[in-house]
Amino acid sequence: MAFSKLPLALFMSTLFFQAALGEIVCEELPLDVCAFAVASSGKRCLLETSTTVSKDGGVEYQCRTSEVVVERLAEHIETEKCVKACGVDRKSVGISSDYLMEPQFTAKLCAQDCYQNCPNIVDLYFNLAAGEGVFLPDLCEKQRYNPHRAMVELMSSGAAPGPVAPFVAGLVATPAAAPSN
Repeated sequence: MAFSKLPLALFMSTLFFQAALGEIVCEELPLDVCAFAVASSGKRCLLETSTTVSKDGGVEYQCRTSEVVVERLAEHIETEKCVKACGVDRKSVGISSDYLMEPQFTAKLCAQDCYQNCPNIVDLYFNLAAGEGVFLPDLCEKQRYNPHRAMVELMSSGAAPGPVAPFVAGLVATPAAAPSN
């Protein structure tokens, strides 16, 4: 399914609809505004591939409610200004901390236009970074002064170690090889 830019009129009607009902339900959002939205429940909305296949054999997408709760931010549809400033893509299926390894992405995320003005996106990547054992403000500080060094430190920080194999009597577990990208 190809995504097109959401016309201003549709975006405004979505916001009007949202204000009229007073509630955002992820499953009811247009796909073009699903990613980086927060439902009235305070849970993040995620764009996912559907379990059904379209009539033409292509992949279909759906907006779903995740289990991730955002503190102090509910009923939020991210602005195009923040999407652009932070370098995120509304067509992203799921969310991954892998983007933090890309210097261009981290530079945009840590830039003042994003970091100071887009708390929803910053909160999301703050939590993803924390899950990898990285403190986003420290990463951003290093990014400003030495972007290459920031990435080297992130990769060598021991972030996101794999699961530890249990000891079985008489056997020594060996870690599986990591998949190559």
